[in-house]
Amino acid sequence: MSSAADTETRFDIAIIGGGPAGLSAGVWSARYGHSVVLIDRGDPRNWESRGVNGYLGLPHVLPSELRARGRAECAEYGVVLLDEHVVKATMRSAEDFLLELGTGQMLSASRLLIAVGMRDVWPNVPGLEHVYGANAHVCPDCDGHEASGLQVVVIGSGKRAVSMALALTTWTEHITICTHGEPPEIDEAVLCDKLEACNISVVPDRIVELGRNGEKIDSLIFSNGKRLNADKIFFTLAQHPADDVGVQLGCERDVGEHVVVSEHGATSVDGVFAAGDITPGPQLAVRAACGGAIVAMAIHKSLLPEHRTLAHGAR
Repeated sequence: MSSAADTETRFDIAIIGGGPAGLSAGVWSARYGHSVVLIDRGDPRNWESRGVNGYLGLPHVLPSELRARGRAECAEYGVVLLDEHVVKATMRSAEDFLLELGTGQMLSASRLLIAVGMRDVWPNVPGLEHVYGANAHVCPDCDGHEASGLQVVVIGSGKRAVSMALALTTWTEHITICTHGEPPEIDEAVLCDKLEACNISVVPDRIVELGRNGEKIDSLIFSNGKRLNADKIFFTLAQHPADDVGVQLGCERDVGEHVVVSEHGATSVDGVFAAGDITPGPQLAVRAACGGAIVAMAIHKSLLPEHRTLAHGAR
């Protein structure tokens, strides 16, 4: 009778998630000479986006193109790419993690990197899916420049909507907040004062239709029949982790369900690291790629035997 060890494939490092963070970590880890497996289910949150704006050297690169380039580079260095998802993650020791994939395949690794990102919960606005990525966005930092001087509507409520609207004043003075039938929750004096100072109005009515021609927006149509001119939509949204590997392993998380990490990506669980949007901070592709490289360096150092390292601070 064979044991689990007889049927599992062993790697130095297992990376869960194939976005910029996971792919960058895969390249760096393999360049250090480690055996690496990267597991990705192939359904990224930004697949519909028309470009990864602000990614140095690759202006307007498509998310699919960036991922394809990253996967090709990983493969060039010998990273094993598996189009799968992790069903169960088990920590057998700080040096031994067992992963069960959807196919039943078993993998084990000395170090584990969680780079799964977050999932977005969209507002229920009819037609939003037809304009998302072209003229409807979730990140002012990524797509605000393309809204310069245009009529912009922020869909959301409370402090998050106010924060997004104020961020967009960097590029345009023509901003309206629409709460889509939800209570505005903008009663605090400081919020009202800032909106008034920026001439940002609030419309509480429910949106029933987008006036559009293909991907181009011209207006929002409300349940009371009123119409609001609009060129761009930005919407706030709820988020949750793309999968529950961090929960299974008992990693500390913050109130937004992000995995809490140290400066170099270590989680509260020995041997487990995290990078990219699953960690607290700006959700930018360029930050995720940088984080993946930094974490790969930390993982490499953690795998070195003692006789090949100096104590911290030694020269």
